[in-house]
Amino acid sequence: MPSSLRNTLPTLFALLFGYALMQIGNTLQGTLLSVRGSLEHFSPTQIGAVGAAFWVGIVIGSLWAGRVIKQVGHARTFAALAAVASSVALLHLLVITPMIWIAARGLTGFCFAGLFIVVESWLNAAATPRNRGQILGLYGMTGLIAGIGGQMLLPASDPAGFRLFCFAAMLISLALVPMALSRASAPAHAVGEASIDLRRLYRQSPFGVVGAILCGMTTSSFFALGPVWAQQRGLSTTEIAVFMACGTLGGFLTTWPLGWLSDRMDRRYVIIGASAMAATILAALVHFVPEGVAVWLLFIYGAIFGGSVIPTYSIVAAHVNDMVKPGEFVSASGGLLILQGLGAASGPMIAGLAMSQFGRVGLPYVVIVAQALMALWGAYRSLQRPAPSDEDKEEFFPEPAVPVGTALLPAHESAR
Repeated sequence: MPSSLRNTLPTLFALLFGYALMQIGNTLQGTLLSVRGSLEHFSPTQIGAVGAAFWVGIVIGSLWAGRVIKQVGHARTFAALAAVASSVALLHLLVITPMIWIAARGLTGFCFAGLFIVVESWLNAAATPRNRGQILGLYGMTGLIAGIGGQMLLPASDPAGFRLFCFAAMLISLALVPMALSRASAPAHAVGEASIDLRRLYRQSPFGVVGAILCGMTTSSFFALGPVWAQQRGLSTTEIAVFMACGTLGGFLTTWPLGWLSDRMDRRYVIIGASAMAATILAALVHFVPEGVAVWLLFIYGAIFGGSVIPTYSIVAAHVNDMVKPGEFVSASGGLLILQGLGAASGPMIAGLAMSQFGRVGLPYVVIVAQALMALWGAYRSLQRPAPSDEDKEEFFPEPAVPVGTALLPAHESAR
């Protein structure tokens, strides 16, 4: 282990442990709301709106939280937003109506965007140009592992009761502890605001702009309505948790291999292949897997699907970074966030409407269309513009599970 990374491990452990607790609570809460909403007879459209509201809050929070940090500092911002987020988790239990849940989930997204910005800023302050890439990789993979843990907490109690909401609130509150006890100093400067120009970003990478939107639509639809699909398929609470966790686990297992492959060939070809696989596996699940099939087969399908779609946004981001100038990485990251957020906010709404209209097959069909469009657009763009040479490529790093507008800077940029 490099000495520079080893020297920062105590600080990294505290920050990443707090981040993991937040993500476990957030993932548990997201799946729980889908399952509980179905138990409360919310329509798929309403459940989709709850899932979409989180991403609307993420986008707004990513654009505005920096101003809050500038006014009161990182530590106070983290404490305040964590307190609000943990309280809102209980609000879902106290007032069980779709409109309140939509508003509360949007507020949760806003709070989590600010919390993640604080964590990323703190990590950035602890990192050095030599180890920043390794830290970014740890950060992204920690989010995926925490997501698996959050899914697996669902069977810990009855979703129709109150305990799981309490677990989510407790986890978010406990995330304050490692942050408060960390010896790491809060960053001296507030988060900088990057200039975002979506038109320029489209000129630089047409594929990346469309790809970010379609990635957001796919992943948010799956995590918001996948539990409802599994519930309507007849899976128990434990089986729903395992099914969703398998999707995240598949993404965890394939992120580095697909990233490694994309470093050595045209990244668009990797995305085309992954998108085609995702569409194919869903089409097979809908048309060729009968109702009474063994549940472990559904878990395998979920893992293959997650392994195809979860790494895609990281590869899209890497492709965009290959196309933009070195000084534009942060603004490009912010632009991709907005685009992914737009897709993530619209995906559950579209999929929810489709499920309300056509039954549970509406969700896979929406995702199949999104992934097919991704593959076709990638094939078209690969004919219009050659891939950058291997020498011009930026190294692949996994994006965090919920990317926000202040990503850690690549080592070479931070050293400038």
